[in-house]
Amino acid sequence: MPYRAPVTDYQFLFDHVVGFDEVAGTDRFADATSDVVSAILNEAGKMCEVVMAPLQRNGDQHPARLENGVVRTSPGFADGFRAIAEGGYVGISADPEYGGLGLPMTVTTAVNEMMSAACLSLQLAPLMSQGQIEALEHHASDSLKATYLPKLISGEWTGTMNLTEPQAGSDVGALTSKAVPNGEGSYAISGQKIYISWGDNDFAANVCHLVLARLPDGVPGTKGISLFLVPKYIPDADGEPGRANDLKVVSLEHKMGLHGSPTCVMQYDGATGWLVGPEHGGMAAMFTMMNNARLGVGGQGIGAAEGALQHALAYALERRQGRSIHGYSIAAHADVRRMLMTMKAEVYAARAIALACAVAIDMEEATGEEHWAKRAAFLTPIAKAFGTDTGVEVSNMGIQVHGGMGFVEETGAAQYARDVRVTTIYEGTNGIQAMDLVARKMMDGGEAAFRLLDEIEANAEQARSSHKDLAEAVWQATETLREGTEWLVAQADMDDRFAGAVPFLRAFARVLGAHFHLKAAMTEPGSPRETLARFYIDRMLPEHAALLTHAQSGSAGLYAMNLDDLAA
Repeated sequence: MPYRAPVTDYQFLFDHVVGFDEVAGTDRFADATSDVVSAILNEAGKMCEVVMAPLQRNGDQHPARLENGVVRTSPGFADGFRAIAEGGYVGISADPEYGGLGLPMTVTTAVNEMMSAACLSLQLAPLMSQGQIEALEHHASDSLKATYLPKLISGEWTGTMNLTEPQAGSDVGALTSKAVPNGEGSYAISGQKIYISWGDNDFAANVCHLVLARLPDGVPGTKGISLFLVPKYIPDADGEPGRANDLKVVSLEHKMGLHGSPTCVMQYDGATGWLVGPEHGGMAAMFTMMNNARLGVGGQGIGAAEGALQHALAYALERRQGRSIHGYSIAAHADVRRMLMTMKAEVYAARAIALACAVAIDMEEATGEEHWAKRAAFLTPIAKAFGTDTGVEVSNMGIQVHGGMGFVEETGAAQYARDVRVTTIYEGTNGIQAMDLVARKMMDGGEAAFRLLDEIEANAEQARSSHKDLAEAVWQATETLREGTEWLVAQADMDDRFAGAVPFLRAFARVLGAHFHLKAAMTEPGSPRETLARFYIDRMLPEHAALLTHAQSGSAGLYAMNLDDLAA
């Protein structure tokens, strides 16, 4: 079915819900006028509909493959990436000094989500480049910036990040890749990396790898890790691709989804690389890239959910089965209607959370104010985890809407579920995101959380005059969440926090979702947005209470049964 870019939804959220007017009102983002943003969203939406969406099935049915050491991408992907690059969508938020548009991350987040809905396998390529661009902007030397940033921003070259190793997994500090000084400013990088998304392709003139490795004097653990830029082809004196570097793609992973995205095992055998940031400062440099990448991955989940929703709705409206007083299509049946409304309400909530996170990132950059930095840091794990969980749940529900046909690959419904499943693992599993939320992001004693809760309650108070019942439900849920947050902050035993981290994150997302739905209802009373808000607040928000009960149960029950009993 054709994909329709939900541009009006983004514009509504920008204008009425997530506070984008504050971003556009800063000196830093004064160019992000309503007309400019509208034009970008509309043009990006058309590109997604016309160019990218038709490639969705190509990537799944004709996977990327490795032939004689060369990665061959899916049919049409080269033209698709060229359209992304020529539209300027790789460098929307990049520094104008190097060819970027310098626009807010909020705009990039919306465009990336549309691209994810249209063709998630291909969207991964510009997302990887965007992360590398950001890391280089903040940490690279001027000479590296001058050589690499214009080519990455234009899409002539593409970027990757190389963290994971076979023996290390999420424990990055256990990596064994080595970096040895060559004596003239470069380093010889050796080691193997796995799960490298878009580790190679056949349409970019160069592929630039950010690689974590340890210098000879690097201490064990994360404090001894450095970051290096290692290109596929070493630039010559003119900055053009020169001789081949000593690296190769060993193999491509055989995955349950994202078949159009080549996920590579990369081997480095004394490959020439250049230090990015200070020696032993690799994790700080990489986290510059990873934090916004986490928001980007959350957007991938939301995009896949949007695609699955549109796919399921089109099928439900066409499929006739049984009879209802509301019509003849299966969309008229109560349970199918429940699923469709749940899918739409969940997508709205996750999208609003992601855009609110992006607004906080933009406001931090524009103002330097600490409370925006704390807001961005607090919302990032929620946006990533809830966005990708929404992708998984909505795409699974989309299969259910299709009934037996959802299990048949020809309908395309299952592809959304297969493609999006890995996003809950990308950039730190959702369990790690939840642990980060209840530990590192609560080191301020919960200040960022309580400030957010105060704002939600203030909005609910304002809504009492027009939407008394909805406002009361949101206010009461926020109070319950406040009590749960107070309990969490009081726990000195981190295992007690970690045991309930996932349900706590989910509960916070539920309340945030209700807050943003309530804002929509206040803006457009009597509209379909108010109807959807009532559905979410009446039927989905109550989950927060059970989630918070789970979150405050402590860790004792998890360890009461030994591992032998689990296996019995």
